[in-house]
Amino acid sequence: MSEEITTQSPVRLAVIIGSVRHERFADAISGWLLSELAAIDGLEVDPIDLADVDLPLQGTRPGGTRTAISDKLHAADAYLVVTPEYNHSFPAALKNAIDWHFKEWAYKPVGFVGYGAGSGGIRAIEQLRLIFPELRATTIRDAVLLNAPWTRLGPNGYEGTEGERGALAATMTELTWWARTLRAGRVAEQVSAA
Repeated sequence: MSEEITTQSPVRLAVIIGSVRHERFADAISGWLLSELAAIDGLEVDPIDLADVDLPLQGTRPGGTRTAISDKLHAADAYLVVTPEYNHSFPAALKNAIDWHFKEWAYKPVGFVGYGAGSGGIRAIEQLRLIFPELRATTIRDAVLLNAPWTRLGPNGYEGTEGERGALAATMTELTWWARTLRAGRVAEQVSAA
């Protein structure tokens, strides 16, 4: 590795914003989320907004082609996926971004922030939990579910509830534990393979 990674090194967290709609609530959610994450010690947060990434639907070659976000995904110790629930599932752009990459996801943990009407995005998250293990990624149990979040949009943006902040704290505690544990395993494996 080009830099020494220790147990005290910050966790590099890629926050993947999965909605690419022109008029989307993801901007309000991600604004709140990034503000909350900035207050957590020991994190280096790198937002990846899929609306800003050109990943064609044709020509996916996992592991064979570098994309505009390959380096960011590779550098991450953990992922926090922000997904709406569209038609009881997650956006096609998010699946496309997952499919464009392969090695980047391996042996890293994935957490979720979901939002939607009624379900808080749980159906989208449950489907994503089926996909990531195929890429050797570990999905964590805790998640943040934002039920009809547009009802809590104030003059300063999205206003999370105490329960949502608690869910985020629990999610980040679990996600950073897995991130450090799996990073130690990846580092040890590189040393033994050298």
